[in-house]
Amino acid sequence: MEIDDLQVYYKIRNAENPDLTVVFIHGFPFDSSIWDKQMEDLPENVCGISYDIRGFGKSSGGHHFFSIDLFAADLIRFLQKLSARRIVLCGVSMGGYIALRAAQRSSDHLAGLILCDTNASADSNEAKLKRFESINLITGGGKAQFIEGFLKGLFSKKTNEENQKLIDQIGRIMSGTNDDSICAGQLALASRTETVSFLPAISVPCLIIRGAEDQMMSIEQAEQMDSQLNSHGILELADAGHLPNAENPEAFNEAINNFLLEINKGSDDRG
Repeated sequence: MEIDDLQVYYKIRNAENPDLTVVFIHGFPFDSSIWDKQMEDLPENVCGISYDIRGFGKSSGGHHFFSIDLFAADLIRFLQKLSARRIVLCGVSMGGYIALRAAQRSSDHLAGLILCDTNASADSNEAKLKRFESINLITGGGKAQFIEGFLKGLFSKKTNEENQKLIDQIGRIMSGTNDDSICAGQLALASRTETVSFLPAISVPCLIIRGAEDQMMSIEQAEQMDSQLNSHGILELADAGHLPNAENPEAFNEAINNFLLEINKGSDDRG
């Protein structure tokens, strides 16, 4: 799809007269393919859309002055062009930041949020410095070293021991991502502002999912969101690190599909 100067690559799992449209937003520095198992397993009455954020996957990058606000604005324009209604945003990690910022910018047609291994806080100074170090590493020719270090902290013990196919898949996605997009994405993450203060204003139902072995997002960060949202609670998935949708897809799919059913039931009960 062409949106102004941007080429947006997306996949759609159509449903006849869908009750909901779930939009899957990938994390950094991945692409929409991490959601393939979710797209395949959605209820029949739910339309599924996964897309590549600008600069990642097969979407064009345009300029490289990336920000979470820019990604959120892109998402809103994309959904407007699709004329999507009754939308549930499902974002993992950076995708969660984008979902929250998009909800803050426009709540039109928003029916729910699924926030996976993400948080609402801005980066600490320490986290920012680590991002700047990774940019220096990549621009100095150390992309392979960056990917190796990133992958080490990404997955659960079981994934690392038993699912080399997934590790290789994620490694290939990262290797294929443009260096400039990775560096611009790191700057976008480092410069993002908090959305904690906005959380109480979100009225739609929210589900928080976290891999039980996530080394990148803490349970305290999940609890902070849970305490201020219209939350259905925190669901921790076993045998999963930072990408529970890819590491434990069966449990993840069951969780989101049950949540979607609850949203629809709540809508039916109201009228």
